[in-house]
Amino acid sequence: MSDNESRKNALSRVAAPFVEIFGLSRAMAVGTVLFLATVLVAAVFWFFYSAPPTQIIITSGGPGSSFESNAIKYRQILARSGVTLTVLPSEGSLQNLQRLQDPSFKVDVGFVQGGASNGPSPAKLDSLGSISYQPLLVFYRGSNLTLLSELKGKRLAIGPTGSGTRSLALTLLQMNEIQAGDGTAFEDLEAEAASKALLVGDVDAVFLMGDSASPQLMRQLLLDPKIRLLDFPQADGYSRRVRYLNKLDLPQGSIDFGRNIPPRDVALISPTVELLARPHLHPALCDLLIEAAQEVNGSASLLKRKGEFPAPIEQEYPISTEAARYYKTGKSFLYRSLPFRLASLANRVLVAFVPLVVVLVPAMRLIPTLLRLRVRLRLYRWYRALLALERESHARLPDQRRELVARLDHIEREVNKMKVPASFADQFYTLRGSIGFVRDRMATEPAPK
Repeated sequence: MSDNESRKNALSRVAAPFVEIFGLSRAMAVGTVLFLATVLVAAVFWFFYSAPPTQIIITSGGPGSSFESNAIKYRQILARSGVTLTVLPSEGSLQNLQRLQDPSFKVDVGFVQGGASNGPSPAKLDSLGSISYQPLLVFYRGSNLTLLSELKGKRLAIGPTGSGTRSLALTLLQMNEIQAGDGTAFEDLEAEAASKALLVGDVDAVFLMGDSASPQLMRQLLLDPKIRLLDFPQADGYSRRVRYLNKLDLPQGSIDFGRNIPPRDVALISPTVELLARPHLHPALCDLLIEAAQEVNGSASLLKRKGEFPAPIEQEYPISTEAARYYKTGKSFLYRSLPFRLASLANRVLVAFVPLVVVLVPAMRLIPTLLRLRVRLRLYRWYRALLALERESHARLPDQRRELVARLDHIEREVNKMKVPASFADQFYTLRGSIGFVRDRMATEPAPK
């Protein structure tokens, strides 16, 4: 026997109960078996396919930057739930954005400073919310400066290519009609190299932000008496002209109370940092990342209140549906009540198999009921015809009996053609016996006078 014949015989054996019990044709019974098998296979496939991955990749920032520090802390938090977060160093926000926009680059999430894209991007990315402010700190040597425009004609270290620092610095300098070639020199120096150049006088000012400079490096410059921090008296104007900028105040003495650093309140401008994700990010991992951001970025600091971040603040990219749901209602009941892996398993069972049970079990009970009703109605039709014929036979004359016998023969032929399930065999044979009973009675009953 060939393999094909073996498979057909096996399928026929599986379909046999549907033929015998429900009265289905062989083709319909085989179709029903195939349909049920397909639905079950689809449910099993979805159960495994919808499992959250155990590894994701985040593109962070340069060594020692706040981006890298955040990513390392996120990795430790996600590890508690059995998820491995691979931290991929980068040059900063712009490179992070380029990686997320490149489908061939293997990355899932990344930190991107507001305004890094310089306008709408064709790539579809989702924001999981803003996680912090990222103030721009402009340090300079020499006499007090009051406006950013006074940096024209000086040597400026605006950050390396690919950093959010450079992107924002160029935007602000262009707004003040400062560009390379008008006597102003732009230096593409890393944060540490730029700071050293400022200390020895090789540059006149440096632009620093957390995506490329460490907090320790910026604190070192703040504590140096030869270096000044630029105050932004036009901060309100910048924040209204550039929608992703915010005005922040660095309070007097907040860096060092004993030496009163800074000696007065300093106005700063700052974009927010968004945690961007590709659309394929699993909803459960979205929850884990926002939860990690709450733990890492939710505490109070000099420039933010406790619980201010993470927040669903949109810049160039929309807040994802899952993130919006999390900010509104928090984690789902299962993920609040069970360990991450167990909650994921329970959630997938609910999604994949409970609808299967809820829909198919009533359907499997309803279909046989409808089929049995159909068979009964067919049997009842001939019972009605037989009862009507028997009643008429009592009142007909002998020469009219021939017509009644012909009708009885027709009923018998049609009944014999019927195909009924084995579960209706008793009713079927009872009907055939009733036909014989009426035939015998018609033959022996005297004609009416």
